[in-house]
Amino acid sequence: MNYHWNWGIFFEPNPMGTGTYLDMLLSGLVLTLKTGVLAWIIALIFGSIVGVMRTLPSKAAGWFGFCWVEFFRNMPLLVQLFLWFFVLPELLPKSAGLWLKQLPNAPFWTAAIGIGFFMSARVAVQLQAGIGSLPRGQKMAATALGLTTIQGYRYVLLPMAFRIILPPLTSEFLNTIKNTAVAITIGLLELTGQARSMQEFSFQVFEAFTAATLLYLLVNAVVVTAMRFLERYVAIPGYITGK
Repeated sequence: MNYHWNWGIFFEPNPMGTGTYLDMLLSGLVLTLKTGVLAWIIALIFGSIVGVMRTLPSKAAGWFGFCWVEFFRNMPLLVQLFLWFFVLPELLPKSAGLWLKQLPNAPFWTAAIGIGFFMSARVAVQLQAGIGSLPRGQKMAATALGLTTIQGYRYVLLPMAFRIILPPLTSEFLNTIKNTAVAITIGLLELTGQARSMQEFSFQVFEAFTAATLLYLLVNAVVVTAMRFLERYVAIPGYITGK
């Protein structure tokens, strides 16, 4: 292999005139974090709603939750992003489809919402498992105290369930950040996209993707460390992470 290593490439100006190649990668990292955080917020909101619906005695709510999870969980994320970005505008009325196509930062919003919906199915299943793992007495006690169903979930079941499933939710948050790399297929130049652009402009493929890998590992290390502190803080004695 006759490859010329050049670690100084990061400090050379990039062809777009936006600074150095390092600036390109850092701008991609910022976009990765923005996309990942917004997608995770969407996943938590919709995943919590659907997860609760799957535990209600209502058959209609159960079927809606079942269809949501099976639709988003069983279709590859790449296919879903293509559907939202390329197919959906063609299916809508002409004015609405045109509005979607001309939306500023359309790849960013499509990636955040698409990844958020995809991850919400996984959050819903974990929350359902967390609620199901609670003793039946807790729900009965909430009813005995005069709490409505919504109040029982709000003040008793959900606080306990979320504390129990916090470790797997940490893994899902990391998966959400890593899944942003798929957004390059719809034109979003996040970290992986910027590393690919750097490789195409400079032909320094190993340096570009080595730097991208290190940045992903750095982000994951920060997230894992922060979540470990949170898990210890909210741990319930006698449960998974409890003392």
